[in-house]
Amino acid sequence: MVKLLKVHGSENKFFILDQTLLETPLNDNELKSVAINFCNNILGGADGLLVIGTSENCLGKMRVINADGSEAKMCGNGLRTVSRYLSEKYQLNNFKVETMESNLDVAKAPDFYNGVPAFSVEISPISFNKSDLPFSYKQQNEMIDMLVPEFLPDQSFTAIAVPNPHLISFVPEVSQLELGDLGQKLNGKNEYFPEGVNVSFSQIIDTNKIFVQTYERGVGFTNACGTGMSATSLAFAMLHPDKFDSTKEISVYNPGGMVRTRVTLDPIKEKSSLRLIGNATFTHKIEISEFNLHNNLLNDINVTDTNEEKDYQAFVKSISQ
Repeated sequence: MVKLLKVHGSENKFFILDQTLLETPLNDNELKSVAINFCNNILGGADGLLVIGTSENCLGKMRVINADGSEAKMCGNGLRTVSRYLSEKYQLNNFKVETMESNLDVAKAPDFYNGVPAFSVEISPISFNKSDLPFSYKQQNEMIDMLVPEFLPDQSFTAIAVPNPHLISFVPEVSQLELGDLGQKLNGKNEYFPEGVNVSFSQIIDTNKIFVQTYERGVGFTNACGTGMSATSLAFAMLHPDKFDSTKEISVYNPGGMVRTRVTLDPIKEKSSLRLIGNATFTHKIEISEFNLHNNLLNDINVTDTNEEKDYQAFVKSISQ
């Protein structure tokens, strides 16, 4: 039997599949089909499938298959859950995980709350260049705090790749209607972001305290987007120095809870450093035969509840009081 996990970081939900434990790893077409099926039909669905493989230079390799079958370069919330899985598998607390574009440092962090394990993960590389997002707007090489009336009137936007592409706007209050409309527009056929983009609106609450909501490429509205919260934290530190204290972590609230980020700015902005710290919650254990997994037959699975979600919800209640 194959064992999978249902997991989440700030209620950004995933399934974890460790390919190294299979007699025959799933090929790319099988992974895409399983991701779509699992993310739409099992345990209330999820935002993606996190696939663990072997790595020559790291403890493991992570691939991210979105709910629509597309592949993302990285996933910050997902990386925390994969880090916990590898940490428990190999009994290590500090190591590197290979992702599509870079090998990232990860480490076990102090629990966020009783029964809420947390991990700290590196988010990189960072780029503002149009070719890395990519985007096209009035022959601009970068988009930093720029008014773009074609998106929304009287609203400034910043584009950052970390390496997933993100478009960020700071607003007095997050409008889900406007965020959803813009997210759909820029992830359909459009002249500005030909490969789509994650769109985040952020509200500044106080010094080192922000709220972020994201319309995620390949997913739609999500409870939280780890790379989105990281990119937004970098934009916040750059554009709102009066509200940023570089000696402390930033508390980033989201519809699924809260994470912390650490931003270290560099005069060369691409050399700034980002870390994302947050929960890594395992909600369910799933067993399925390898034959059924290869054939995308999900009608005969065994599910066990870990009871970790009640502790996470207690944490969410504690931060909302």
